[in-house]
Amino acid sequence: MAEVKASLICGVLAAFLSSAALAFVEDLDDTFKDTRVNDIWLVDFYAPWCGYCKKLEPVWHDVGVELKSSGSPVRVGKMDATAYSGMASEFGVRGYPTIKLLKGDLAYNYKGPRTKDDIVEFANRVAGPAVRALPSKQMFEHMMKRHDVLFVYVGGESPLKEKYNDVASELIVYTYFFSAPEEVFPESVTLPELPAVVVFKDGAYFTYDEYEDASLSSWVNKERFQGYLQIDGFTLYELGETGKLVAIAVIDEKDPTEESGRLKALIQRVAKEYREHFNRDFQFGHMDGNDYINSLIMGEVTVPSVIILNTSNEQYFLPSEPIETMEQLVQFINGVLNGSAQANGGDGFIQRIKRVAFDARSTIMSVFRSSPLLACFLFGLPLGVISLMCYGICTAESDDGSDDIDALKREGLTDEEEEEEEEEEERQRATELEGPEEGENEEDDVGEKDPEEKKTD
Repeated sequence: MAEVKASLICGVLAAFLSSAALAFVEDLDDTFKDTRVNDIWLVDFYAPWCGYCKKLEPVWHDVGVELKSSGSPVRVGKMDATAYSGMASEFGVRGYPTIKLLKGDLAYNYKGPRTKDDIVEFANRVAGPAVRALPSKQMFEHMMKRHDVLFVYVGGESPLKEKYNDVASELIVYTYFFSAPEEVFPESVTLPELPAVVVFKDGAYFTYDEYEDASLSSWVNKERFQGYLQIDGFTLYELGETGKLVAIAVIDEKDPTEESGRLKALIQRVAKEYREHFNRDFQFGHMDGNDYINSLIMGEVTVPSVIILNTSNEQYFLPSEPIETMEQLVQFINGVLNGSAQANGGDGFIQRIKRVAFDARSTIMSVFRSSPLLACFLFGLPLGVISLMCYGICTAESDDGSDDIDALKREGLTDEEEEEEEEEEERQRATELEGPEEGENEEDDVGEKDPEEKKTD
């Protein structure tokens, strides 16, 4: 009896904890549009049949628990975009899952990794003010330790500050924006004039120049990454929005070699020592493994090696000879910059056809590798049905042809027999025409002889 009570208590507690966890994520319906105005919402638009949505579900519950327990003003919800398709289309949902933070009349898309920490960090960043104040040196030093890239506006009211606020509202989905008085900076930081926008990264600081750097939004978008970083699929996607070419050292971190370390060090040195020459046009980094690169270029890249990607038009550049020194690497990058290096790939018609064929082949191969029996069923069954249909059509045609020939033979309607029959009919007509004339002549002869015979008699 005691065991039964204990099991019942455990079940009740488990159900209570489960319901409490679920309460952190609210199921939304078509009334959400009218009730959301006064709150900040982080919403997952999903489809019940979507595999990626099901994979995100436990992460989403953890996000709800984290934000609720930390006292965040962000409410977490989820909406079945197939059941409420009209509502989803109003928020610009085009695929599943789609994560959006809704703040007043603004909707911010989340495009980062689908992990709890990254999503929570995104929600807290976007939910707060677009520009945060740094009133003291201690606060500035604390933020410098927390962030690899730090944008700070320095100065009073000005048109530049208005532009900075607008850019912050637009790009808050990517990075933090701060404002501070000049006194909070270390003595080593000297600004040529005020107001100014400064970015702190890579152990240095760089100032926005309105005449050289074009628009402030474009400058922030290009400077929001460190000069050198580890690159994965999500990072490469975001780098494509900066308009920069991406120089990558493709290495194997699981099996590091001397050559991999040398190429990685060369890329890092160029990123730091040649910043003034290449920062405007190039982003530098390394990638672990060549699987993702191979899928992009539809080919094979050796490990280790160096490749430069142009994500805007899907072109890529490979060095004509192995990179041994920094001078060779700089020469290769300059060749890409001035157009003398050979470009491969692209987004032309032929490349698009190759991409479709490559993606189809990759999908089929991945299905066969993951589940051979399922792949045989999925691809073997349609092929078998098509084969049977083709066989039936071919045999039906041959049978019909033989039946027609047999019928013609039975009816005597083949071409050769028809000709023979016509000739036979002509001969019969000729014979019939000749026969009566001979009979009449004989009768005339008989008629002429009768009177003589009579006279003789």
